Amino acid sequence: MVISFLPIYSASSSLAYKFGGGNTFKFLTKHLIHLVLGGVLMYAVHRLNYRIIGKLSVAILPFAILMLIVTLAQGTEMGGANASRWVRIPVLGFTFQTSSFASLALLVWLARWFSKPRDLEPFKNLYWPLGAIAITLIFILPADFSTTAIIFLMAFTLMFVAGAPLKNLVKIMGIAVAGLTLFILIVLAFPNISNRVSTWEARIVNFVSDDVDDDASYQTDLAKMAIAEGQVFGKGPGKSVQKNFLPQSNSDFVFAIITEEYGLFGASAIILIYAALFRRMVRIARKAHTKFGTLLVLAAASGIILQTLVNMSVATNLMPVTGQTLPFLSAGSSSIWMTCIALGIILSVSHTDVERIVGENAQELEENQPITPLNA
Repeated sequence: MVISFLPIYSASSSLAYKFGGGNTFKFLTKHLIHLVLGGVLMYAVHRLNYRIIGKLSVAILPFAILMLIVTLAQGTEMGGANASRWVRIPVLGFTFQTSSFASLALLVWLARWFSKPRDLEPFKNLYWPLGAIAITLIFILPADFSTTAIIFLMAFTLMFVAGAPLKNLVKIMGIAVAGLTLFILIVLAFPNISNRVSTWEARIVNFVSDDVDDDASYQTDLAKMAIAEGQVFGKGPGKSVQKNFLPQSNSDFVFAIITEEYGLFGASAIILIYAALFRRMVRIARKAHTKFGTLLVLAAASGIILQTLVNMSVATNLMPVTGQTLPFLSAGSSSIWMTCIALGIILSVSHTDVERIVGENAQELEENQPITPLNA
């Protein structure tokens, strides 16, 4: 997370003159506050026994769904911007993306549900988790298709790892495709329900078509230019040119700015750091001593992994624009806090299992200790 200071400071410099009155430290200070709060959340969560986290998910998931309803119903504008994804935290003055919170709450609840001994062969036995997934996604889809798709993929992967039969997974995928198709048809028939379908269509057409509108491909073109201009070793810290023109340069497209300033060398280093982190997460999942611990780590890690892959794919034009941030490196309170909580959950599994092993070894050592006059 410390690595993010230079990219955020550089990428936010042009924004400082547009929205910060020329104070180039304004966005960096805000980012630092988000990181500090995220660190506090991560420490607090990692101190909890992960089994307690699982029990809390039973109450947290309904609360998260309620937050989604409030967010969706609060209107379409907040200060002139689309607000159907965010709520404002009154005391702190930050905006918060409720779908990130709901995503993590849902995955923790699913990990707990699938960790119980259950017969997953009959499709009807999956009604409870499928209902929870459907209710959560219904309130996210109208405002954010990319997040909906990512959450569904994470939940689908979790069901696969938990041992759901292939035939049931095929049925679930078919139901999801049918549901999305029905939603699109309803919105096309009643445009007032949501204005996001036209945005999704424009992004997909822009991605697959060679004959595109220059305005529609503006972001991706600038991102590709930034990456190309970085070459091998980059232009140097703070010397990016495209940050002055690229929208969301400090969040959605921060990877492009990093590549422009630090080149292929810097981008490769970032990818290797993420790869090492992902490898460590998988190792913790494999070494967890309970099924719930394994599923919980995979649930928390999958969000970080998928979001990273999607963000980098968008920046390199391998995917349509999605609006997903880069974990740890992008600005944004929601992304930072939820990523830190996810890391805290993973550390909780690792920490709790290590304490259990140490306790068992100490007890075994005490039981096997020979009797001597000193301890008789």
